[in-house]
Parts: sequence; C-alpha cells; structure tokens
Amino acid sequence: MKTLRVRAGMEREELGRRIGYSASTVASFEQGRRIPSPRTIDKADEALGAEGLLTVWKEQVERAQYPVFFQGMAALEKEAVELLMYDAHVVNGLLQTEEYMRALLAMRRPPLDQETIEQRVTARLARQYVFDRRPSPLLSFVMDEAVLRHRYGGKDVVRGQMEHLLLIGEKRNVEIQIMPIDCEDNAGVNGPFTVVTRKDGKKFVYSETHASSTLETESEQTVPAAARYGIIRSQALAPRESLELIEGLLGSL
Repeated sequence: MKTLRVRAGMEREELGRRIGYSASTVASFEQGRRIPSPRTIDKADEALGAEGLLTVWKEQVERAQYPVFFQGMAALEKEAVELLMYDAHVVNGLLQTEEYMRALLAMRRPPLDQETIEQRVTARLARQYVFDRRPSPLLSFVMDEAVLRHRYGGKDVVRGQMEHLLLIGEKRNVEIQIMPIDCEDNAGVNGPFTVVTRKDGKKFVYSETHASSTLETESEQTVPAAARYGIIRSQALAPRESLELIEGLLGSL
C-alpha cells in the first residue's frame, strides 16, 4: 500500500480521505500495526489505481485479522451450512455488540494494546456477516443464563447486548436458547464448544482454552459432540421461552 501510494505521489492524508480513515490509521495499515478490512482494501486498490494488486491479498490479510489459534475456525465459519454453539462464560462472538466486545477485550490480562483491540473488534464484527449470507446457514446458540447475568461493561452495555439478542433471535435461521440456572441436568458441563457442518456434510468440533484451541475433524469426536449438543438443546429452554427470559432480565436492569 505504501509503495503504491508513494508511486502515485499521494500523501497519507489524501489516501485517508479517499478511503475514510485518518492519516495515522493509514500509517498503521502501512506499517502492519493494524489490519485493513476487505472493504478498505477494495477502496485503497481503487484510490491508488492498483488494478487488483491489493485486492489479490484480501484473503490472506483477512485471515491475519484473527489470532493464530482462531484462523482455521474463521475460515470454516464462512463455509458452514450449520453452526451449533454452546457458551458458558460470555456471549458468543457472533452475537456480541461492539460495546460488549470492547468491554471483554479491555478486561484481558495481560492487557491488550489499543491497536490489537481495534483489530479484534473489526475482525469479530466482520464475522457477523454470517447472519446476512445467502443461502442462510442454520445457526443455533445455547448459553447459560449466568452469561446474561454478568454485568460485563456495566448496565448500559448489558442492556444493549440483551436488546441485540432479542433482535437476532427473531431471524428465521437463528435459534437462541438459554440453559436456566436452576436446571438440574446439563450435558455441557465440560465447557463451551461449536459444531460446524460444511456444505459437503463434513463436521468439525471447535473448542478454546486460554490462548489455544482444538479443531477436531475425526468422526470419533464430531459425532458424539453433535449428539451432546442435541441433548443440551433439549435440556435448555425453548427458543420462545428463552427470548421471554431475556426480556425479563432486560426489564430488571
């Protein structure tokens, strides 16, 4: 990007104006401290008359937005025809509002620098394109009620997050279910996980621990995980009951 900008005799301020960023952000892109979104790359390619020289790198640059341990899962999400997600600690990243994301990222220890936080927020928001993709994948979310009762980021952030869940929960290809606190059985006690089904029918199971992850591909792991998710769904509240619970929690804030 820098080489093309210099060749065009363009200052960072001018390029920033054309692609909708400040000169300092353009500098961050050029120095590799911040990862531009695919849309930003398209704009920069056009502004610099690069004739596709920048856009050819979109896939590799998009992958670099994510932590190394999540890059495989990010690629799978884009191909998925079905995603089954169980969460016990925080709201799933695909459902998070920007404010909730920032609150969670600010809590990390050791602290993340601001450039990394901005990069993670941009990448996580880009993943939410899955809701508007055509054909629409089937998306099922089950989360523990305790996730909603945490006040991460304060009441305003939590209120906005719950309102967002209610909106997303109305989409025809989305089911959100809550595992109530007073449940006596929960097949998800081993922790959060995601089952991904690709167009060819192949299943994958993804799970995270700290700054590492596991992506299982063998049927000995994926078949039981899919069955376990089915049990979890049967133990949780039905989608309509779950949205009513969220509405009640929202009203109590």
